[in-house]
Amino acid sequence: MLFADPDYPHVVLSFTYRGFRLELDQSTENGVPLYAVWASHEHGCAVAVPGVVSRSEAIYQARRWVDQRLSSPGEAKKER
Repeated sequence: MLFADPDYPHVVLSFTYRGFRLELDQSTENGVPLYAVWASHEHGCAVAVPGVVSRSEAIYQARRWVDQRLSSPGEAKKER
């Protein structure tokens, strides 16, 4: 499927947290800023936070997302 007006990422901040590269993307929906966070790791990438209206909330949720992944039994062994 082709989109007439694709939404290209607009990364406004990126940093490494516990081995994950977190990239904060900013977009606008009906004049309201929205933030999403992509998490990249040597095993792949995922959307850690699909969309919130606060930059600080997006960062908080992304860090929680990473913490939860690393606290799962399978991931804890990989981290060591």
